[in-house]
Amino acid sequence: MDRVFIHSLEVLCTIGVYEWEKTIKQKLVFDLELAFDNRPAASSDDIHLALDYAVLSQRVCEFANNNTFELIETMAERAAAMILTEFNVAGVELTLSKPGAVPMAANVGVKIVRGQF
Repeated sequence: MDRVFIHSLEVLCTIGVYEWEKTIKQKLVFDLELAFDNRPAASSDDIHLALDYAVLSQRVCEFANNNTFELIETMAERAAAMILTEFNVAGVELTLSKPGAVPMAANVGVKIVRGQF
């Protein structure tokens, strides 16, 4: 299966367990790998047969902005489910990072794989 990727998709959203986090916007970074058969689009050179990564990126940003979760684990799980439901992909590998969440680390996050690759 082919993979379409979107790396370093930054979103400002409300996320966090602590009360002070629920009053501010914080940066999350999405890295996505999507299982998608590119052969029909490639053979016909037809954009309508391709996975539109611009539309998918916009949808992920809207999803993160319109939903509030305490855990990045929940955000990752729900975003992956949304992608699998709304886009014609066989699988999604989603890495979600919360830079600055741990002062001693450059980055922390979760990686999940859902669907088929």
